[in-house]
Amino acid sequence: MKTTVSSKGQIVLPAELREQDHILPGQQFQLERLEAGQYLLKREPTGDNAGVVDWLLSCPSNDWFQPLPSESTDAL
Repeated sequence: MKTTVSSKGQIVLPAELREQDHILPGQQFQLERLEAGQYLLKREPTGDNAGVVDWLLSCPSNDWFQPLPSESTDAL
């Protein structure tokens, strides 16, 4: 699989790889130079709670959100 280095020195991981490995924006990687022209890219491990906020925010769009009935304080 090929990719190109941008004018800013950035390398884009192809969408196919990002989808297969569930790589999200902001995830961090270690880059190691093995020898001239050969590099190793390793994804940093994420914390146990990584993705929890995204999961919670997706709940309403998946119809998991059930509003609780509420009463006005005037009725008390």
